[in-house]
Amino acid sequence: MLLEINPENPEPRKIKRAVEALEAGIDRSQMLAFVCQNLGDVAKYAVMHDSVYRVLKQYLPGPYCFILEATREVPRIIQTPRKTVGVRIPRHPVALAIAAELGRPIISSTAARHGETPDPDPREVGLAFPGLALVLDAGAGGTVPTSIVDLSGPKPHVVRVGAGDVTPFE
Repeated sequence: MLLEINPENPEPRKIKRAVEALEAGIDRSQMLAFVCQNLGDVAKYAVMHDSVYRVLKQYLPGPYCFILEATREVPRIIQTPRKTVGVRIPRHPVALAIAAELGRPIISSTAARHGETPDPDPREVGLAFPGLALVLDAGAGGTVPTSIVDLSGPKPHVVRVGAGDVTPFE
């Protein structure tokens, strides 16, 4: 089901529909991350040392997914074997409105199959993943995924170069 939504002022009833679809279930074979509303949400699910907090405060919201040490609040389905969790705070009003309405982070993955470039057209996403309960159309997205930076070790490690500048982490 494709549901068009205003990207600047998301309609509350459509946000509620998105939350219903999220609560219906997720594909457990994908690598997953939390899309959080703010740093307070991140702190519930990730260990926030001072150095980690400074990095997140500087780069979020933005086109980054940071891998951090998971707290006990993170369900095992989300954790990696190393007990880490990916966290994001996007700039997009629709994603932030959904996280606010849901009352907890959104479980997220890249809208592309492993090794493929995401298609920016929401209709194409719906065709590529026919099992989705709902695709929100807030306009075309980008084809460059987020940059992924692992901050769980002693030094930052760039996992994937994407839309965010990773020069400071190299």
